[in-house]
Amino acid sequence: MKDLSPDQVARLRAAQEADPTSVRTFVPVPPEERPRRTRRTARVLVVDDRDRILLFADSDPGMPGRHWWMTPGGGIDPGESDLEAAVREVGEETGLELEPGALLGPIMARQVVHGYTDVVIDQEDVFFACWVPAFEVSDAGHTEEEKLTLAQHRWWSRDELLRTDEEIWPAALPQMWADADVRRRAAAAGEPAAPPADGGRVEESTVPA
Repeated sequence: MKDLSPDQVARLRAAQEADPTSVRTFVPVPPEERPRRTRRTARVLVVDDRDRILLFADSDPGMPGRHWWMTPGGGIDPGESDLEAAVREVGEETGLELEPGALLGPIMARQVVHGYTDVVIDQEDVFFACWVPAFEVSDAGHTEEEKLTLAQHRWWSRDELLRTDEEIWPAALPQMWADADVRRRAAAAGEPAAPPADGGRVEESTVPA
């Protein structure tokens, strides 16, 4: 686990006390004793004008040295639409302010289970996509949890994504990116939007659920 300042610890504890059902403790427990939670998230494929996709290196503080790469995104708040959550999450995690019309989708929906050292999360994901000018990512809007778990960010080319030995969540991201391009061309041609693809049910875990 990263070392936190006393202020960060205090803010994280306050967040956990305010919403114990959604904020993780990061304290490892035996796999069979992990609490189980459910949530719905909006995630976004952010592609720049150099044909690179933005990914964040996420981690499980209970398992030092383990990380994986994922798209920007996060939980959908009560009363918030999927699209509203996608716009908000991109702004908070990257500093990029988008208009809702800049996002395409949802392009895919899936069920996923995340087994971590402290919790198991049954999650429903909806994915959007956007194409933007290259920009400098800002982490100023990151939550205390994100400051703890998100180690770095990086722009990836298609070739890098296909050739990497790094862990990518979702593993189907290269195909999702290609499918998003097809949907983008169809939208530009005025074709009706296709329903989101069915991503099925998968597991993405540091500790199997």
